[in-house]
Amino acid sequence: MADVAGRTDGGGSTRRGRIDKRHAILDAAFVVFAEKGYAQACVKEIAAAAGVAKPTVYNHLSDKENLFRHAIEAASGAHLQQQLAALGRLADPEADVRTALSRVASELARSGCAERAWALRRLLYAEASRFPELLDTGAGPYADRLAEALADRLARLALAGRLRITDPTLAAEQFLALITGPLQRRSRYGTRAPSAAEQQEIADAAVDTFLAAFG
Repeated sequence: MADVAGRTDGGGSTRRGRIDKRHAILDAAFVVFAEKGYAQACVKEIAAAAGVAKPTVYNHLSDKENLFRHAIEAASGAHLQQQLAALGRLADPEADVRTALSRVASELARSGCAERAWALRRLLYAEASRFPELLDTGAGPYADRLAEALADRLARLALAGRLRITDPTLAAEQFLALITGPLQRRSRYGTRAPSAAEQQEIADAAVDTFLAAFG
């Protein structure tokens, strides 16, 4: 039994090691692609940044195109998790709605202004013609999941009588647009970083406008 358990643990360690190595490769790939762009980035440089041999990259991701797709999807997924965590502020329908929405808007604005978030957008814009499917299979569905999660929170608040909403999905899209639209403009589409004061100004204006319509 001890021998079986030992082999099981060893197998588990091997699987964890392989997963960790894959994560390291994808993270390094995203950084290199963000700095160089798809065309100028090379797998050898990505392997060096990840601390692995070049053949190891190919063993995990097969080729450069596959590596790029998975790096974008991994970065999109990590960004989504940060944004979903912000929606936890709306979990309690008894909480002050304005305060809760303000905190959500502030956290969404802050996460949206993170350098990795801008790098992700720039990559998607730059490579959309080469990888159009990423808008449907990569970043697109993650944005949809954020809107769906927010719509669910808003629907619960509406049922509790805290908001006047008949279409939670549309309301969620509009709330997010009130944040992302001004951030895009203030950042000049990712070429400058809005200050913390600007981010808060955008978040406060988004909440004021949203509650004027649905409060």
